Amino acid sequence: MKTEAPERVDLPVSGMTCAACARTIERALAATAGVTRANVNLATNTATVEFDPGVAGTRDFISAIEDLGYDVPETEPPVDASEKLYLRRLVVALVFAAPVMYLGMAHSAPWVQLALALPVMFYAGAPFYGAAWRALLHGTANMNTLISLGTAAAFLYSLGETVRGGHMVYYEAATAIVALILLGRTLEGRARQRASAAIRRLMDLQPPTARVIRDGVEVESPVAEVRVGDTVVVRPGERIPVDGAVLDGESAVDESVLTGESLPVDKHPGAAVFAGTINRSGSFRYQARKVGRSTVLQQMIQMVKQAQGSRAPVARLADVVSGYFTMAVLAAALATFGAWLFFAPFATAMVNAVAVLIIACPCALGLATPTAIMVGTGRGAERGILIKGGEALEMAHKIDTMTIDFAYSIWALVVKSLISPEYPQ
Repeated sequence: MKTEAPERVDLPVSGMTCAACARTIERALAATAGVTRANVNLATNTATVEFDPGVAGTRDFISAIEDLGYDVPETEPPVDASEKLYLRRLVVALVFAAPVMYLGMAHSAPWVQLALALPVMFYAGAPFYGAAWRALLHGTANMNTLISLGTAAAFLYSLGETVRGGHMVYYEAATAIVALILLGRTLEGRARQRASAAIRRLMDLQPPTARVIRDGVEVESPVAEVRVGDTVVVRPGERIPVDGAVLDGESAVDESVLTGESLPVDKHPGAAVFAGTINRSGSFRYQARKVGRSTVLQQMIQMVKQAQGSRAPVARLADVVSGYFTMAVLAAALATFGAWLFFAPFATAMVNAVAVLIIACPCALGLATPTAIMVGTGRGAERGILIKGGEALEMAHKIDTMTIDFAYSIWALVVKSLISPEYPQ
């Protein structure tokens, strides 16, 4: 059977909370027939699959992800969705956990502590327990498993102790852990939102509408409706909506967003113009040559997205380690519990096992590197520097010599300030 040229698809994935989640999905995708490469990025919540279209399709990948208990939304969720989701639950956790901790330190009012702990456990902590349950149903374990086991053990032990009339309860430990984990998730969501700001700014460079000549009349049309061959009119101060070639008119166009060139570029009939650049002086008409994702600006945006979703070698190592780390932590917690039973009461053994489960959560191990790549490539894009991917970023520390046309840069800035004083420095 003839093998077709490989294709690539990027799928948004919701429900991932740690590197173990990403690695589980990645293994399932890689095992799908026709897949040549699969990469799941926790920081961007994206699964990238390269495949043979004659053997597999997008529906196969969506099914593989959903079979593991994760979701593939039809549209990519807003970058701040996870932050808002956890922020509401964080507020509830903090409001109820604070008095629980105060009462817990005084070893008083266990029934009051129980009442205050219920909203934290069953509302604020619901995402952890739901994700852990789905992982269990599919025979996997992740960071939610560690959190759920630790907090549930502390809560259930305390519940039994309360019913028996005891006062040595650990509601404060369970509620504080949920609140702290939610705080971490909220901060992670905010970091992702800021790291994605560069892409949003690049997307904002393309104007939403274009002036197109239709049947001899100039009409304002959404950029998405501009077709190859349309005649587009651009006036002074406007951004160019799509790529094309000048038909008539002359102007100077600021192309620094694409090329880094500080001086405006003169445009005459036949010259190429690009989406997102700024027309500085005269008006002109041009013929659309590339629209939609074919424009240079959209290709640049896709490059930044791919760079943010790429893995550096150290990130791949971190994912492998954190993927196995979850099971190792579970084994260590069981060993801790069994060992302490020989030397201390059940409560002490339980508390020490819970401490192992919570402290050893490997979320930062799998999230730190991809988040750093997101921030690095995003900041580079803001400054007009395109970074091909995580591997290039990691290898940059080996650079020992850089050549910069410093004299030309100074001269260009001086000339630019003379011919266009209002131009931003």
